[in-house]
Amino acid sequence: MTAAPQVFYDEMCGLDGGVLPHYRGYADWLASIPPDRLTQKRREAEVMFHRVGITFAVYGDETGTERLIPFDIVPRILAADEWATLERGLQQRVKALNLFLHDVYHEQAILKEGIIPPRRVLENSQYRAVMQGLDVRNAIYAHVAGVDIVRAGKGEFYVLEDNLRVPSGVSYMLEDRKVMMRLFPELFARYQVAPVDHYPDLLLDTLRQAAPEGVADPTVALLTPGQYNSAYFEHTFLAQQMGVELVEGQDLFVRDDTVYMRTTRGPKRVDVIYRRIDDDFLDPQVFRPDSILGVPGLFGAYRAGRVTLANAIGTGVADDKSMYPHVPDMIRFYLAEEPILANVPTWQLRKRDDLKYVLEHLDELVVKEVHGSGGYGMLVGPAATMTQRAEFRERIIAKPDNYIAQPTLALSTCPTFVESGIAPRHIDLRPFVLSGREIRMAPGGLCRVALKEGSLVVNSSQGGGTKDTWVLEQ
Repeated sequence: MTAAPQVFYDEMCGLDGGVLPHYRGYADWLASIPPDRLTQKRREAEVMFHRVGITFAVYGDETGTERLIPFDIVPRILAADEWATLERGLQQRVKALNLFLHDVYHEQAILKEGIIPPRRVLENSQYRAVMQGLDVRNAIYAHVAGVDIVRAGKGEFYVLEDNLRVPSGVSYMLEDRKVMMRLFPELFARYQVAPVDHYPDLLLDTLRQAAPEGVADPTVALLTPGQYNSAYFEHTFLAQQMGVELVEGQDLFVRDDTVYMRTTRGPKRVDVIYRRIDDDFLDPQVFRPDSILGVPGLFGAYRAGRVTLANAIGTGVADDKSMYPHVPDMIRFYLAEEPILANVPTWQLRKRDDLKYVLEHLDELVVKEVHGSGGYGMLVGPAATMTQRAEFRERIIAKPDNYIAQPTLALSTCPTFVESGIAPRHIDLRPFVLSGREIRMAPGGLCRVALKEGSLVVNSSQGGGTKDTWVLEQ
């Protein structure tokens, strides 16, 4: 007797196979297009991406070559009411995460109440004790958040992960839309697709709102580790789109607790730094002394309130995977509300019973390293070999605190144009949430697609690609 094949929620056809109302027009159009025209359009898209230079590097790749991220020409479409639910849920979640960050660096009420074990926060490798008691501008720590959303089961949304340190990928969202509008202008004339091209303006406005008190016309700069960073294209792209200076650590210096950048006209004060460098490398006088990427004295200027860093130092404690199971409790504690968006059920391997269960069901679960990212440091049990599971088991037993586990979700699929034609592939979505005087976002986000048949790993470093996401305005 063979097991019944797993059923996945399809973005276009739901579970019953009938095309969903918000996809009907597009489905009819897609059915009318000859495959060779789609192939031609895909080639045109590749040429456009090559021309713009949208590439990414894979850490550990000894060739040192940069790759073109695969792009799929079939969009993911969300109905207006679906997006409205996501938007409210994301605003609620990011608001609670910012309140949590302020709390753990000040009163620590959530720890004193016993809702989160203090050790889980205060001994977390991402907790920065130097931030204790430091008031950040407007009490906002995560000015930019990228929250990974998946759909599973009967079509319900789940938050898979919060990214509050230096979330990346928004440049792909913007460029995917540009390419789609050039390739298929007739579709955008037919559908009322909510625009995303105003995101750089929203981001710049958010950063300007974060300027130190009394600064009416702030100078904003984007701090990059440099051209060898995997997201360097995005750094240059966003700086250009916002009209701000792209700087490296060597371009900045601190004098009298004030940050300046070197220019051909002499030093110019910098008020807000959109930093794309991890905490550890920001200031060699406070964090890693061997860092050549940061700016000596930067933390002193930050502590004096003379410069704003976005995102704030120490945000990583809130997006660490060991904190993820506690976010629903944060929402209840700080907002007195029930979470709009659900977490994925999670086993915390530091708990003896959870550890026992996970070790007995490794072939069914996804196990993640709490500090891992990019699809690394994880085990997808059903897809792993016996040898891989055995090796991972030893790692778990050695350091159970380092891991969480989750069920292998039946991630939704979306029609995707692959070599064999239109076929379902698993997807996720990363909306970008901006926190200033209000919480705003461009409708949609970065849709990542697992191009390998059957794969659940959407990360570009693991063979994934991207799609344009259409949020219909009605």
